[in-house]
Amino acid sequence: MGAEPLYRGKTKDIHRLPDGNYRLVFKDDATGHADGTLDPGANQVVGRVGGLGAACLRMTAYLFGRIAEAGLPTHFISADLADCSMTVLPARLYGQGLEVIVRQVAAGSFVRRYGGYVAEGAPLDRLVEFTLKDDARGDPPATAETLAALGVMTEDECGRLRRLAREICGLVDRELRQRDLALADMKMEFGRCGPEDRVTLVDEISPGCMRVSRRGQPLGGMDLARLFWS
Repeated sequence: MGAEPLYRGKTKDIHRLPDGNYRLVFKDDATGHADGTLDPGANQVVGRVGGLGAACLRMTAYLFGRIAEAGLPTHFISADLADCSMTVLPARLYGQGLEVIVRQVAAGSFVRRYGGYVAEGAPLDRLVEFTLKDDARGDPPATAETLAALGVMTEDECGRLRRLAREICGLVDRELRQRDLALADMKMEFGRCGPEDRVTLVDEISPGCMRVSRRGQPLGGMDLARLFWS
């Protein structure tokens, strides 16, 4: 019996393997806004960028390896660059999916929301935001109290997740700074994994999940991937 197709996503497809693990197949589809502007935080596919899936997979595999070396939990098992796929452990999502955004400086949607109070590029000291994955409702933001009231997670879990997200962001930030790259913000997903339901990093950590600049100039996904390995 081969892999069972489970879900066709915007940037990845998911298959269940006979051994109970999962295979994520990365695609070249890029997200953005209705005007065609690419934006890793957007909810719609606006085009295809040749090689983007492979670039996202390669960076994800490397960063997941670095995160695991630091003793932090991920669902990563292995990557196959030839078929642009990655094998991962099964994990239970929080609710229908929860995104965690760590913001080092004000950029993107944060400035669109709070521009009356903060300027572009203002330091935010790894501010953590939570949004519920729900395209129809524009991925609504949620506080720890809201997540607890909705039964998504307890406030204690929320605190552990916040600390883990900041630690992972710090590691990724160091990797980028070593390459003369500046991280503004990054989004992550977490789930419960293993017999102990441990809070675990899932999905990917790639150019499609972060806002990065070099010497003040914002970078697109492929430019970031090229500079990361140069």
